[in-house]
Amino acid sequence: MKKLILGLAVTAGTLAFAQQTPSSVSSATFGVKGGMNVSSLSNGADLSDSKSKIGFNAGVFANIPLASSFSVQPEVIYNDLGSKVTREYTFVGNKYKDEYSRNLGYIAVPVMFQYNATPEFYLEAGPEFGFLVSANDKFKSSTNSNTSSQVSSLNKDDFKTFNFGIGIGAGYYFTQNLGITARYTAGLTDIYKNNSGDAVKNNVFQVGLAYKFK
Repeated sequence: MKKLILGLAVTAGTLAFAQQTPSSVSSATFGVKGGMNVSSLSNGADLSDSKSKIGFNAGVFANIPLASSFSVQPEVIYNDLGSKVTREYTFVGNKYKDEYSRNLGYIAVPVMFQYNATPEFYLEAGPEFGFLVSANDKFKSSTNSNTSSQVSSLNKDDFKTFNFGIGIGAGYYFTQNLGITARYTAGLTDIYKNNSGDAVKNNVFQVGLAYKFK
């Protein structure tokens, strides 16, 4: 929890810094963003055949110019992460498809430092702080026209509350308000508290839309 507060403090500090930017630099702008996550867990969370899982992200941001070509963008977003395993097989003439997904929900606080190559296009990089708020497994099985599913909650005490990663990305604004964003964030911390094997880390590619209020 202390580390989440630290992440939020960094965000608050960057917002306060906006009051100190030179008058020749544009003022801070605020907005909302959201889109699709393609997430995975390194080492497959002990599942050797795990694949990427489709999820989503949504939240708010502030874009604070530091100079004519540089800005910092703190965000607070909900991040749906995890991984998925799909197995297909035939038994007694019937075709079966089993899907297992591990779903980890985080409140994330990315702080992206952006270089504005043009007024419309930017590159970015920076740290991301995350706080685990939910963890569950979902199992879905189907055969012919029959489908069944089950969701089971996981014990959050088995997971580390804090998640840390480094993100790199880019974005392009079609108008002064509306733009498309893309970012890859590599996790640097193990998601498990007592992991005796190789570290299991969150990784996610995000693509979506951002809207600035002006």
